[in-house]
Amino acid sequence: MSPAQNAMLADLRAVLPPPAIVTDRALIAPWEVDWRRRFAGTAPALLAPATTAEVQAIVRAAARHRVPLVAQGGNSSMVGGATPPADGGVLLLSLRRLDAVRRIDAEAGLAMVEAGVVLQRLHEAALDRGVRFPLTLGARGNATVGGLVSTNAGGTQVLRFGTMRGLTLGVEAVLADGSVHDGLQALPKDNRGYDLDQLLIGAEGTLGIVTAATLRLVPAAGSRTVAWAGVADPAAGLALLRRFQRATDAVESFEIIPAGTLAAALAHLPGARPPLAGAHAWHLLIEATAPTGAEPPTATIEQVLAVAIDDGLVADATIAASEAQAEAFWALRHALSDAERARGPAAQHDIAVPVAAMPRFMEEAAAACEARFPGTRASGFGHLGDGNIHFHVRAPAGADPARWYAEQAPAISGFVHDLVTAAGGTISAEHGIGQMKAGELARLLPPGDLAAMRAIKHALDPLGLFNPGKLLAPVSTAA
Repeated sequence: MSPAQNAMLADLRAVLPPPAIVTDRALIAPWEVDWRRRFAGTAPALLAPATTAEVQAIVRAAARHRVPLVAQGGNSSMVGGATPPADGGVLLLSLRRLDAVRRIDAEAGLAMVEAGVVLQRLHEAALDRGVRFPLTLGARGNATVGGLVSTNAGGTQVLRFGTMRGLTLGVEAVLADGSVHDGLQALPKDNRGYDLDQLLIGAEGTLGIVTAATLRLVPAAGSRTVAWAGVADPAAGLALLRRFQRATDAVESFEIIPAGTLAAALAHLPGARPPLAGAHAWHLLIEATAPTGAEPPTATIEQVLAVAIDDGLVADATIAASEAQAEAFWALRHALSDAERARGPAAQHDIAVPVAAMPRFMEEAAAACEARFPGTRASGFGHLGDGNIHFHVRAPAGADPARWYAEQAPAISGFVHDLVTAAGGTISAEHGIGQMKAGELARLLPPGDLAAMRAIKHALDPLGLFNPGKLLAPVSTAA
């Protein structure tokens, strides 16, 4: 531990209760490695405040002693966004003890919750009041509200309800000088200049420490219809989505899965069964909902699928006959990331292109990668309805993981990102930039945009103490 870190902790011990300062290596170690186990670092101490005031005390002490902080929620980042560096120069700031659901106003459709509230708990608390928070993802049992806000998380319901940016109505955050930005009142109109809430959403903890948020709630689903369909290619999948959108506004999830990825999930998930008989090159998972008292969407979904089968657009389809079967369909979808990881090393990309361009991109980009890097296998799955897929390029059979990640994966990712950029897309659709893609962001973002982001960072965090090395790569001093 450095002298500055020791001095900072000495200051904090005088004002924080003992549980807020953790130096036991056994307790810190699990939080020093990212979810994918691609990044690992060292933090001499973990700070675990239980109130916004305690976060303020920590930030002020960090500023006095020039000690950087890495804020962390559920440690479910896919891009090393909450992992400390290896040099031990930062302290971890865990927000997990800020876990109060301050208020749920079902009538107004608002939830005011602290940063450490786990997404699944928020779901349960909202449903207890007859409403729901309409964002879900595979890591809902670990991901926290603060992390979801800070990464502008997406998930499987973006098609209907949008990302966290659209669902976050106000933010409370501790700024670099220790002051509190309080935007929790969620005013429908507020034109007092720059919108700090929007700057903090998606900033990955580099501009301030999110301590609470006011979130939008919607009526609880009184009924839902979950369907599975087999199609020949992604273009057929998008054509089916357009038919649904013309027929109803009830569809909130529309996921696409290639046959190989589904096979991996079936092998990975104990007791799993294929939803459809026969072989299909591509699969679609569709969910539509209606609030209590409204007509269930089942008849409309059935009608659209029946016509699509008659037209030859869809080869086969089934609608879940029970909640258990619907959950079984979704269990396959949520198992995809773990199943892909179990297949071996892969360069994984969270990318998006315009929705209309996605079907062609999925097939052409996979073919281009396999031709450019012999022995690899490429495929994508995910949120076809909002143009966001998880595009994986798997290593050749027998490749040494450490060597392949070091020698081949960077070139593959650069190639994929160039394809995405040429298609008018983004190299990060919902997982953020973290440390994994900071260099690529600097390479591909227009210079004016990059300069503006650096200026904002310097203005709000002039000492550079918030989550160093994430999002924005260090400025090169090479001649």
